[in-house]
Amino acid sequence: MSLRDRVATAHDHGKDSGPSRDDSLVAVYRSKLLEEIDLAEMSSLTTADRRVRLERVMGHIISREGPVLSTSERSQLIRRVVDEALGLGVLEPLLADASITEIMVNGPDSIFVERAGRVEQLPLRFASNDQLMQTIERIVSTVNRRVDESNPMVDARLPTGERVNVIIPPLALTGATLTIRRFPRAYTLHELIGLGSLDEHMLLLLSAFVRARFNIIVSGGTGSGKTTLLNALSGLLPAHERIITIEDSAELQLQQDHVIRLESRPANVEGKGQITIRDLVRNSLRMRPDRIIVGEVRGGETLDMLQAMSTGHDGSLATVHANTAEDALMRLQTLGSMSEVQIPFEALKDQINSAVDVVVQLARLADGSRKVAEIVLLVSHGREQFRIAPVTRFVPHQPGGGGLDRRVHGYFEHLPLPRSVAERLYVAGEPVPPGFGVAQAIDVLNTREAIG
Repeated sequence: MSLRDRVATAHDHGKDSGPSRDDSLVAVYRSKLLEEIDLAEMSSLTTADRRVRLERVMGHIISREGPVLSTSERSQLIRRVVDEALGLGVLEPLLADASITEIMVNGPDSIFVERAGRVEQLPLRFASNDQLMQTIERIVSTVNRRVDESNPMVDARLPTGERVNVIIPPLALTGATLTIRRFPRAYTLHELIGLGSLDEHMLLLLSAFVRARFNIIVSGGTGSGKTTLLNALSGLLPAHERIITIEDSAELQLQQDHVIRLESRPANVEGKGQITIRDLVRNSLRMRPDRIIVGEVRGGETLDMLQAMSTGHDGSLATVHANTAEDALMRLQTLGSMSEVQIPFEALKDQINSAVDVVVQLARLADGSRKVAEIVLLVSHGREQFRIAPVTRFVPHQPGGGGLDRRVHGYFEHLPLPRSVAERLYVAGEPVPPGFGVAQAIDVLNTREAIG
């Protein structure tokens, strides 16, 4: 059967089947494209040059043997065929869309994305489960991983920075599932002000804390913007300091010159070669760091991080997954107990009270926006129960008072700083930022107790 006949068959086959018509056309032309290109020659080209070459060849094929198409149909068909041959098929335009922050593939017939904090389903699909599995295998092969029944879960980072999680049957009952979290753009604190995540007074306060070498924990739930804020805060670090970043999947984009980036490594298919966050934290202490930034503490490395913060590596930053500032402190205590070091649970309070100075709590609101919900100072000492002093918080308007745009409206409220904190800023050469007074009796003013 000639190509023209195969194309006609594809057209006829698709008259009653909707999207399958396009899928059949793409399959036909992809087969012809692979017949005409020299794979050895293509391997010597850059990705951009390969795409240009393939698009040119596809244009010749369609002009020579293809059906009559409009300019837009021709361009769309060429792009889809080249995406299938070179890239990730139907995922390519999604990866090229900067407004998409997460791509979720729940089997070949169900694709969701997140835009501006909201999840929506797209009218896209893979031609078959086999095509989805081929796309998944192409993704994981770029990071020298494999996925099959003996290794049905993969968590990796693409060379372009996206975080990828794959889980396939028999573990995933609805079919192969692929989740791609986009590499977050590096926002500055001024840009976050423009987005309404914080205000100018909070920027000045956080700047003073970073320059005065306060240890800061950024806390928040899933998708609340912890990494985004951590990256923005890192822009306040002095350029001359030696900074070590430690992450599961490298996302931070520091602009300073003296930065060492460390990334954990999972075990290989034989179950060997794993390097954990804890291994990297311990090793970083031997690398003469001025500041240590941990992308997220989630296990026994928490104890090592707390000890580093309280023994000469002040001014460090880390994130933790928690929904409130109180929960963040309790979670640090729980995570610290996961270490193989036998340390009394109560003694962990002493470690946290000595190490942590500030908790910046983030929240993802109902409209998808992300706010600094609260900045609190840890004012407890020794093994006493955690006591926190809020110094700023987001106060939403009452329901119905925000207008008809379905946005969450409110304002940031600023409270007095504890006198001990104001004195520490003064010693570090940092004035108390405008908008923040100095509390006279912090033990009884604006404090909350976290039961531990």
